[in-house]
Amino acid sequence: MAETIETTVWRQDEQSKVESWRLHVLIEAGFPLPLAERVAASAADLHVAVELVRRGCKPVTAAEILL
Repeated sequence: MAETIETTVWRQDEQSKVESWRLHVLIEAGFPLPLAERVAASAADLHVAVELVRRGCKPVTAAEILL
């Protein structure tokens, strides 16, 4: 039982780190914080989101495409 709890906590911690990193990348790309939080927590492809904005797509439009 303890092993299951430790595994769950570890996965949540790792997921939190990944979301935090994704959030940072999205903000650096120009996404406003609330939108970056939504995209970071989703299954949207981070690289596609950044590339869309880099090519001139507004962050809101990029999020609409990916979410």
